Amino acid sequence: MIVLNLFLLIFAFVCMEGVAWFAHKYVMHGFLWILHRDHHTRDKGGFFQRNDFFFLLFAAPGILLLYLGVVYQDLTSCLWVGGGITLYGLTYLVVHDLFIHRRFKFPQRVENPYLLALRRAHRTHHKHLGKEDGECFGMLWVARPFLAESSNRK
Repeated sequence: MIVLNLFLLIFAFVCMEGVAWFAHKYVMHGFLWILHRDHHTRDKGGFFQRNDFFFLLFAAPGILLLYLGVVYQDLTSCLWVGGGITLYGLTYLVVHDLFIHRRFKFPQRVENPYLLALRRAHRTHHKHLGKEDGECFGMLWVARPFLAESSNRK
């Protein structure tokens, strides 16, 4: 049973990268661009942005599944799927908000090729200030050219 539960947790976490990519490309850069636009502007206008609303939107399914898995004993699989979604959300906070956008300032000298490629891909995404012509919509998956470029920096 523990193997199945761990599989569900990891599977949900991995699937969230696809969900995040799809939502970023077609929802955030689509019909909800009005909420995401301030994330792409040079003037951030404070600590919080309208874009931060997406945190609540993405947290809701994870919270609901965690709740169902705790309250209803026969829905324990929901607990593990909700855990995977929540773990992805925590990873998003650490990687996107703290590491990439540096919302909190602390030393971040990085030499790891994957982390350098992650930053470069995100910077490439943000070079487009409009909702069209975007690229690099994922968070953890980095295209080979960015990895190759970062690996060759040494």
